[in-house]
Amino acid sequence: MLTTFQITSAKPAEKMYRLADGLGLALQVEPNGTKLWRFRYRFAGTQKMLSLGSFPEVTIAQARTKRDEARAVLATGTDPARKREQDRITAQLNAANTFGIIAREYLDRLHAENAAASTISKNKWLLEDLAGPLAKRPIAEITSAELLQLLQRIEKSGRRDTAHRLRGTLGSVFRYAVVTLRAPLDPTAALKGALLKVDTTHRAAITDERKLGGLMLAIDEYDGWPTLRAALLLLALTMVRPGEVRHMRKSELIIPKALWRIPAERMKMRRPFDVPLSRQALAVIRDMWDLTPGNGLLLPSIRSSVKPLSENAMNSALRRMGYGQEEMTAHGFRSSASTILNERGFDDDVIEAALAHQDEDEVRRAYNRSAYFPQRVELMQDWADLLDKFRKDSRHKAA
Repeated sequence: MLTTFQITSAKPAEKMYRLADGLGLALQVEPNGTKLWRFRYRFAGTQKMLSLGSFPEVTIAQARTKRDEARAVLATGTDPARKREQDRITAQLNAANTFGIIAREYLDRLHAENAAASTISKNKWLLEDLAGPLAKRPIAEITSAELLQLLQRIEKSGRRDTAHRLRGTLGSVFRYAVVTLRAPLDPTAALKGALLKVDTTHRAAITDERKLGGLMLAIDEYDGWPTLRAALLLLALTMVRPGEVRHMRKSELIIPKALWRIPAERMKMRRPFDVPLSRQALAVIRDMWDLTPGNGLLLPSIRSSVKPLSENAMNSALRRMGYGQEEMTAHGFRSSASTILNERGFDDDVIEAALAHQDEDEVRRAYNRSAYFPQRVELMQDWADLLDKFRKDSRHKAA
């Protein structure tokens, strides 16, 4: 085995020569004085040689370690030179496939799939701002521990919900990297249950039938702006979200078929949605029809016929009726309907379909849209009739 003194003392000669160290390792001395470590081995019957660096940048100990690593690779039946080339290519690919690059592709994919602008904006903030420290990291090298540290830092700042949202969005990016063969796995999967639970604040809603009847009477007697009264009635009668009622357009209403066809771009789940209209809902729509010209908004803002009502205006109307924000909100009408209809034994699948809740199963989702429509027509009329009954019962109770 060579010593440092022998290597240092080796003088260049007219021709290249080698000093053997053992087990295939040798120091190659060039005529210009350069000293290079070489590992000579046989693979598939062929004599081969692997460069291990130059002396003194690579010491004797380091050269021997590299030799032993190459011999270990060789023992598995793999050519060390081939493995080195594969490792080099992998390193180049990893450097080119950083988290930031994959995240950008994921956002572009959301654009291509016509995701809501608010969804894209929220994902952009999560991935580019909160996950900014990961941007230049090769995505295949990011570990669960690294992600946990990032998420816990956000969690400790008091933003538990944000930490959970970020974990979910990171998981979407990693799964996209996996299916495009740029990451071996999704490291967020190991973090399930690692974060503290979110304190869920449910939207206030009246779920007592008699109290809901009292609210319907208060809406009937509301003497404020007519479109506000109509909006609250339609919220109760259609079970849709406030934003969908506020942006309702005459062109979406198919009166002869008692149908409201909401376009995909306005739906939370980005797919068109047909709402069956009860007799009571049609009556409200007819009352409002001539208040605005053309096929524009049915329920425009107080200040402009081309601007929709605001959700704040709806909630403010509820406050003027005496319902505090801890008791009822514009969004709460959906919870009221869901809770009462479930308690009365209506089919929960039909209720979910009426609420336009997204089903995890693509096939089941497509089935629900078609198969449950006749049941939804019945359900919406039953619900409208129940609201009339709640009014009547509340009026009699008060008397």
